[in-house]
Amino acid sequence: MSRLAQTHGLTDVQQEILATVRDFVDKEILPVATELEHRDEYPTQIVEGLKELGLFGLMIPEEYGGLGESLLTYALCVEEIARGWMSVSGIINTHFIVAYMLKQHGTQEQKDTFLPRMALGEVRGAFSMSEPALGSDVSAITSKGVKDGDDYVLTGQKMWLTNGGTSNLVAVLCRSDEGHPEGTAPHKSMTTFLVEKEPGFGEVRPGLTIPGKIDKMGYKGVDTTELIMDGLRIPANRVLGGTTGRGFYQMMDGVEVGRVNVAARGCGVAQRAFELGVSYAQQRHTFGKAIAQHQAIQFKLAEMATKVEAAHAMMVNAARKKDSGERNDLEAGMAKYLASEYCKEVVEDAFRIHGGYGFSKEYEIERLYREAPMLLIGEGTAEIQKMIIGRRLLEEYRFQG
Repeated sequence: MSRLAQTHGLTDVQQEILATVRDFVDKEILPVATELEHRDEYPTQIVEGLKELGLFGLMIPEEYGGLGESLLTYALCVEEIARGWMSVSGIINTHFIVAYMLKQHGTQEQKDTFLPRMALGEVRGAFSMSEPALGSDVSAITSKGVKDGDDYVLTGQKMWLTNGGTSNLVAVLCRSDEGHPEGTAPHKSMTTFLVEKEPGFGEVRPGLTIPGKIDKMGYKGVDTTELIMDGLRIPANRVLGGTTGRGFYQMMDGVEVGRVNVAARGCGVAQRAFELGVSYAQQRHTFGKAIAQHQAIQFKLAEMATKVEAAHAMMVNAARKKDSGERNDLEAGMAKYLASEYCKEVVEDAFRIHGGYGFSKEYEIERLYREAPMLLIGEGTAEIQKMIIGRRLLEEYRFQG
């Protein structure tokens, strides 16, 4: 283990899990990640390995066949996986958010139906809030769920579904005005529907189409898709929690945990970028010595390492706060904001250290350079994080004049 980004106070079980994951990353992910990424190929064998390790059930309670681990353990595992290939952590993250939402908000029947199979990785989750026209403005959702007998009929277009093709369970946020008089605040008339589907593309069940993969700059391998609902019938027992109008709160709870995950991804990618930079700086020679001996490069390495350490500490703090049962939106927002910004800066410095070779697809840093920007926008942009942080600070430090 490296000197940087150590986490104190872990149990023997946590240390054993992390050592196992790091070993898996070093042996099974790092050797193939860049090749698979350049082909935009889904990492089927890696996913099967994660199933065998039990990582799809890491935070699912033991009574449902999971490992019942904490958010901290999960975040530290994500950090290790993102160090290998960020796309793989994305495959787990959306699955985990849906499992978390079911655990926290699902009916007993919903938990019994889905959680044991999710723990095994047989049911794979995705969640869907965004739409083509709304970006960060969740209150502007136009997708609708209308009651029709014992069913709801869903109509609308959703955007940016991670695992949209490979998943077979999607938590979809729609507007449902049933029981909510006109003029009700938008966030009080939203409902999360649990939509079961076949994996794949095209019409995956009557009224539900997954058009195909969106071609992206980075974050390849994992499928990112649209989701089109046109008269999709969902039984009433697939309303998350059994009650309409709670969807916004359920999704925000999931996203809050997801922000810790994105912070952890930023930490993992930054760690890998530092490893690549510090290694290359000792191998590359100019003016008669390794470039690591030039003060300009040492200053870069010092700044990179400090950012890796600071981001890790904030991510761990946010996870531990949530695990303690406290509200952590301030800490999660700060961690996500700092880790994603520092990740971008550390990756860029490693890229600069590589010089012209950093621009070559032969070197791993080229892949990281394209992956880092996704963290600046995933689970809420930096600007959204700063809005959340600012509002919470004003609550905490209200002027008592």
